[in-house]
Amino acid sequence: MDLIAALDSLVPELEKGLEQAHTLDALEGLRVDMLGRKGRIARIMAALPTLEPSERPQVGQKANSVKERCNALFDARKAELEREQEEIALRLFDPTAPGRAPWRGTLHPDTLVTEEICRIFQGLGFTVASGPEVEIDHYNFEALNIPPEHPARDMQDTLYITESVLMRTHTSPVQVRTMLAAKPPLAVVAPGKVYRRDSDLTHTPMFHQIEGLMVGYGISMAHLRGTLTAFVRAVFGLGTKVRFRPSFFPFTEPSAEVDISCCICGGQGHVDGQPCRVCKTTGWVEILGCGMVDPAVYAAVGYPEDVSGFAFGMGVERVAMLKYGIGDLRMFFENDVRFLGQFAG
Repeated sequence: MDLIAALDSLVPELEKGLEQAHTLDALEGLRVDMLGRKGRIARIMAALPTLEPSERPQVGQKANSVKERCNALFDARKAELEREQEEIALRLFDPTAPGRAPWRGTLHPDTLVTEEICRIFQGLGFTVASGPEVEIDHYNFEALNIPPEHPARDMQDTLYITESVLMRTHTSPVQVRTMLAAKPPLAVVAPGKVYRRDSDLTHTPMFHQIEGLMVGYGISMAHLRGTLTAFVRAVFGLGTKVRFRPSFFPFTEPSAEVDISCCICGGQGHVDGQPCRVCKTTGWVEILGCGMVDPAVYAAVGYPEDVSGFAFGMGVERVAMLKYGIGDLRMFFENDVRFLGQFAG
């Protein structure tokens, strides 16, 4: 019978092929050619319906016998090749060679800068506070002297969930919640994520802020200036120059913006004879906003009229870009391991 003869010829051919298969990949290719769905045995068996009914059982039994023999030959050769590979690996292994440390992850630069800023202010007597990212309008705006009709609301593109519930646009609501929960004197910094309806080359819908508050008795603008000057020089170096410019924020009066001498050009306005792209040749870079807390905020939290204090706020990404010389805000959110690996300790 032709089909039985064809099946009988497969085993000797396979034995020769196995002798020439010296890798597991070659062995797998041989197995697929012989036993695969479209392999040689399958093609022979495709002719089974052409046989007389009385001949089919004999051919079927032969095919099963050949399959079992082929599988046994494959398993034996595979075990032999695996042993050979293990022996080669053992011969190549050098126990005296120095080990290779696995790649270690690192904290994100946002996290590194946030922790550094919090440590600095903790050293100045502040505590770290936190609050919800989903806020109500009262804490995010009204208690901070920003009522519904106030034009300052136009300064912040707010993501509203309902008319009175929103994604916080700054971490100042934490200051309000802290004052409602504790009496003065107090000093807190509030790091966390904030959300704005912004998305372009220099803005992202989510970013990180740290805002601070100190409230007590007899606190003046001099305390604010001294605290923030100490902070800036702790982050950027003792030689960093600091200046305060008048500004406007609805929850502080008077208000100021703080500039530092440019970290890139050293306050010179140029680098290697070229205009500094960071400070735009001015030698100064804005770093944060601050001011004396407006009395309307004290009234909103039920504080006595004779208290005084200051507040400030900064973007963590802004500080990180200046500290590490990062030129593109998008790097913070792309999770490129080549970028993040530079911050491994």
